[in-house]
Amino acid sequence: MKKLVVVLAVLMMMLAGCGTAETKKSSEQPKTEETKKQQVTVNITKDNGKEKVTEKKVAIKENDTVMDVMKSNFKLDLIYNDAFINGIDGVKGNEQDKTSWFLSVNGKDATKGAKDIKVKPGDVIGFDLHKYE
Repeated sequence: MKKLVVVLAVLMMMLAGCGTAETKKSSEQPKTEETKKQQVTVNITKDNGKEKVTEKKVAIKENDTVMDVMKSNFKLDLIYNDAFINGIDGVKGNEQDKTSWFLSVNGKDATKGAKDIKVKPGDVIGFDLHKYE
């Protein structure tokens, strides 16, 4: 009788362990799908898109701005009270060459700063380094 109780106890523990593992797997799948949906693409180019520097798909959180996305995924050189991106991953604009980073979202030139533009899943953020004259 004691052997039967021990065997039943072991079987119950094994079944409980299997149930937990199955629950964990099924709960992970929606998170993966949700993460895929909560992404934007960041394209970094030079000379009006003639030279592609990098393209990244990056995760976003609710209420993220373009600046939040950039700070989380790139090394930035910020100026004017951290409101203006002067450099991305070591590539900087400069007054001597009259170059600067220009921002676009979904192919349209930005009319606000990176701190003021909230991103949405699927957005394409573009930064292009080119002459401003």
